[in-house]
Amino acid sequence: MNKSLPKIIVIDDDPTGSQTVHSCLLLLRWDIDTLKRGLLDDVPIMFILSNTRAMTPEQAAATTQEVCHNLKIAIAEANIEDFLVVSRSDSTLRGHYPIETDVISDELGGFDAHFLTPAFFEGGRITTDSTHYLLIDGVKTPVAETEFAKDSVFGYSHSYLPDYVAEKTSYGIKADEVVRFSLLDIRNGQIESSLLELKNNQCVVVDGESQADFDLFAQAVLTATTKGKRFLFRSAASLLTSLAQLGQQPTSPEKMNSYKPTDKPGVVLVGSHVKKTTQQLAKLLEEEMVAGIEVDVVRLRDLPQERDTILNETLDTLEKVFNQGKTPVVYTSRQELNFSDIQQRLEFGVEVSALLMDVVKGLPTSTSFLISKGGITSNDVLSVGLNLTAARLLGQILPGCSVIQTEPNHPQLPNLPVVLFPGNVGDPSSLAAAWSRLMFS
Repeated sequence: MNKSLPKIIVIDDDPTGSQTVHSCLLLLRWDIDTLKRGLLDDVPIMFILSNTRAMTPEQAAATTQEVCHNLKIAIAEANIEDFLVVSRSDSTLRGHYPIETDVISDELGGFDAHFLTPAFFEGGRITTDSTHYLLIDGVKTPVAETEFAKDSVFGYSHSYLPDYVAEKTSYGIKADEVVRFSLLDIRNGQIESSLLELKNNQCVVVDGESQADFDLFAQAVLTATTKGKRFLFRSAASLLTSLAQLGQQPTSPEKMNSYKPTDKPGVVLVGSHVKKTTQQLAKLLEEEMVAGIEVDVVRLRDLPQERDTILNETLDTLEKVFNQGKTPVVYTSRQELNFSDIQQRLEFGVEVSALLMDVVKGLPTSTSFLISKGGITSNDVLSVGLNLTAARLLGQILPGCSVIQTEPNHPQLPNLPVVLFPGNVGDPSSLAAAWSRLMFS
């Protein structure tokens, strides 16, 4: 580990931002003592899982403010002099921007610039000529033309990032005020002097088509910080690889099954509703050694009094499947529900998640692994279902899919490997591939 690096503090709006690194701590709480544990850890990068993408704008602002308030105290008490702050969010541009970066800037203050770096190479998201694209079956598709731009909470209409910034800031930052770092600038080493000229929290959008591009950008950033510049990042996961410089993970993706504490089946939990998740779920359910258990969310919405009945039915079926030596796959019914407003949708999402977390709390103690599909679902699995304060990241089982392990003294599921599988990552067979790697030694 390179201890000469500044501490990289990642405030992650769901728990999948660690999907390109390894060995670091993921913090599920942000009291001062827990934050100090992360700050003083030997690994140069730490994650604070705020889960704000699942919140209303007001809740997201209040949570981010609380994190930063405690962080300021913890940084002072831990004597951390050099640090970078990353507001990690979605590579498809969903999330509370600029709310979170504004609050971080107000609380931790004095940033010369904030950078938008949404490229996520493992997931096929690239930025070229300041326009953000998804590679869909090898075809560059502007992100505003995808299902993600139509998100009922975080929708937007621009792929050209300066226009996206103007839209999201209600033209508080105009498109022509946004600084642009092009691929040519980065590859020709022409951004070093530009970084030193940034001031007053200027907004900068950064191109990237490969990890090598971000390696060059990160090196220039780290050099600028040694000259007193202070930067904030609104980023997807790939930039973190370049900033942290951790090298290869200790255990290869193919050997992650070596962490299984028992020879019993694992469990798969699917909460995400994006099209890619539904395709992956269908593929997994074709496997002979799995059995699907559907949680009917329409029934939960229309007959809330049956909530405990639904839970007990789910756990009873899960136990039967588990005792047959098969993997129970618990998933929410796939249809998109309509609500009168965003607030109602978010509140019902909380109710669905609470039910799923009660399923996690009822898992057999001999469960050998858990795969959690969906960012918000994964955050709740760690913080609520497993009630973790912090977890050590083992690495990735597939590109973009992190694995953590519970502590040896966990009261229910000690030493359990847990896969944090984002909703929008992988191809149709990826969920089955992750399951297969853990299922078969």
